[in-house]
Amino acid sequence: MKKLVIVLGVLLVAGLIFLLSIFSIYNRLVQMNETVKSSWAQVDNQLQRRYDLIPNLVNTVKGYAAHEKEILEAVANARARIGQAQTTEQKISANQEMTSALSRLLVVVENYPNLKADQTFMRLMDELAGTENRIAVERKRYNDNVQVFNQEIKMFPSNIIASTFNFKEAPYFKIQEEAKTVPKVDFSKP
Repeated sequence: MKKLVIVLGVLLVAGLIFLLSIFSIYNRLVQMNETVKSSWAQVDNQLQRRYDLIPNLVNTVKGYAAHEKEILEAVANARARIGQAQTTEQKISANQEMTSALSRLLVVVENYPNLKADQTFMRLMDELAGTENRIAVERKRYNDNVQVFNQEIKMFPSNIIASTFNFKEAPYFKIQEEAKTVPKVDFSKP
């Protein structure tokens, strides 16, 4: 009888340790997932700031570069896509498009010295530059948290708990390939 009580006690303690480890892994995954969501919220906050700055910047440029309609439309279309984006993946894609359109807009700006001297434009560009720096910092934090979370849900034994409770990989916020190319600035135009 005494041996049976000891065996049952050992099994009970082992089962309790097993359950506690499952709870611990699950809670860690929930915490990491919430950290990723919080990081994305910070990125989203800065992207919203940029989104709000764009119309002012475009309207300022319009007065100087009315014939650069294609680029201004690309910026407007990218901004519209950002406004329509629902998922993190859609927001990432739309903001990659915005980054590309803004880089083309900045090339246009180089061709208009009067525009570069305009105080309103300069203030908007400073705000945009600050916002772009904030986006870069928050994007890095987000990607760092995504990396930690994605690694955790792939490693044993966390991967078993992650698949059981339907934890999915979070998407990285990557730069589009065309954004990696340096824009061509041509000063030969008046």
